[in-house]
Amino acid sequence: MKRPVVVKFGSSLVAGPGGRVRRSVVRARSREIAELVRGGTPVCVVSSGAIALGLPRLGLSSRPRSLPRLQAASALGQARLQRVWDEALGREGLAAAQVLLTAADLADRGAYLNARNTLAALHALGAVPVVNENDATATDEITFGDNDALAAQVAILVRARLLVLLTEVEGVYSRAPGTPGAELLAAGADAAAAQLADGSPLGKGGMRSKILAAELAASSGIPTVIAGGTGVDVLGEIVAGEPRGTRFQPGERAPSAFKLWLRHGKPVAGRVHVDAGARRAVTRDGASLLAVGVTSVEGGFEPGDAVELVGPDGTAFAKGIAGVPASELVAGPRGVEAVHRDRLVLYGPPEGLA
Repeated sequence: MKRPVVVKFGSSLVAGPGGRVRRSVVRARSREIAELVRGGTPVCVVSSGAIALGLPRLGLSSRPRSLPRLQAASALGQARLQRVWDEALGREGLAAAQVLLTAADLADRGAYLNARNTLAALHALGAVPVVNENDATATDEITFGDNDALAAQVAILVRARLLVLLTEVEGVYSRAPGTPGAELLAAGADAAAAQLADGSPLGKGGMRSKILAAELAASSGIPTVIAGGTGVDVLGEIVAGEPRGTRFQPGERAPSAFKLWLRHGKPVAGRVHVDAGARRAVTRDGASLLAVGVTSVEGGFEPGDAVELVGPDGTAFAKGIAGVPASELVAGPRGVEAVHRDRLVLYGPPEGLA
């Protein structure tokens, strides 16, 4: 079976003014998803729209600021959102599976692997997972931030061959679309200089969040395209590699699945400051971090927690799994292994290869 394609739909592609479902858009993309699946390419949908579809049932026309009201809107709209995908994909002979995730689900290695295995099983059965954040239970502290970030995390989770972020505009523009001098940027490398506008009133993210998500996925070895989600032919052209939207090329080195989870899925519980020799041993020689190279610690972390390694200049250069608690790292034996090299990921290339 081929590696999956992950397709993210923004709220405005699924829900129009007044919470009206944009069935023509969803059905058109569902037809293309069905063509990909029949051709042997599994597809995972990450769909926003639950809050937008739930707002009318609360008598609201824009996102409330109150977290409980946002969660209420999500709970009311999620069932409707899943019915939209059930109906659209069902017309194409495909089963839509509902998968709701929180950041906490990906922070635990066991839950992370279970989520990956579940998605793989659904793909093996020919189903299309429809993923959304579990907004009804998540809190500010354990959210992905927005569904663009969630889509990047899902793409990393399933080791996708491609991530597609669909939106109302044709891609990343040099400045706000429709303004004088605005040009579509074909290469993601040019997106950093774009003058970006904020997101829509129904959605949480904007173009900036899409660029960050694209860069996250690309740095993990997954090519990513930000493109318009309306029209007749969209996904087929993008998956075939034809020029459309803004394409972010993948990094040359794709980390292992464990190191992808460590870097992007597991939250940081503390920081370990090291001297120049320890930094050099870790980044240049690929050595484990020993307590003798530790100068100070931040946070009350325990063995198994993720910690950032910080050099003498105050810059974090790696992330790893602590082998000893913070309370023993500085005061304990100096030869103890603080972070094993196999449980550590560098934020940049090894020293001397930059």
